[in-house]
Amino acid sequence: MSVTPTALPPTHLLYLHGFRSSPKSFKAQRLHAWLRHHRPDVHWACPQLPPSPADAIALVERHIAAWPRASMAVVGSSLGGFYATWVAERTGCPAVLLNPAVNPARDLAQHIGEQTGFHDPDEHFFFRVEYIEELQRLTLPAITQPARYFAVIAKGDEVLDWREMVARYRGATVKLLEGGDHALSDFDDHLADLVRFLHLEPTA
Repeated sequence: MSVTPTALPPTHLLYLHGFRSSPKSFKAQRLHAWLRHHRPDVHWACPQLPPSPADAIALVERHIAAWPRASMAVVGSSLGGFYATWVAERTGCPAVLLNPAVNPARDLAQHIGEQTGFHDPDEHFFFRVEYIEELQRLTLPAITQPARYFAVIAKGDEVLDWREMVARYRGATVKLLEGGDHALSDFDDHLADLVRFLHLEPTA
């Protein structure tokens, strides 16, 4: 697999976590730590997304309202990858997707009811039936300009079907892992490709 960098290195980077996850996500923490060490000049945002998809997108829009469209990028994992795709299509920015959810309206229908946070079991929230309709409204028919996307997809994902992910991002740069898992526990092994795609190589 060859990773072609995007045109401009981002000055602003948004990370969107997955369902039941949080800014404490291992991947978010590792990427943020890398940026702090190598690229402290890049503005980082990783908001806690509310359970409502409509509210989550509204929060994201507030976060990026003043961001420069020509030099921003988004990274999203699982459900966050679904949201990141929406952001990329709306803003034209590059996106890195980590085992992205393709049809969350279908997949999360079985999770309606009370849920607990992955990183804090004491945190409870209710995933409502109306959230499925919100996901349906956010679902785009297809991606445009596949070159703006880089997806890391694990065949060993125990939650999502890797074939659906590959089909959804046909034409994009895809790093297809023979094994792996949904959490991408080997995320550090893919950081260099993410950095290369977003043109985030250290400045010094």
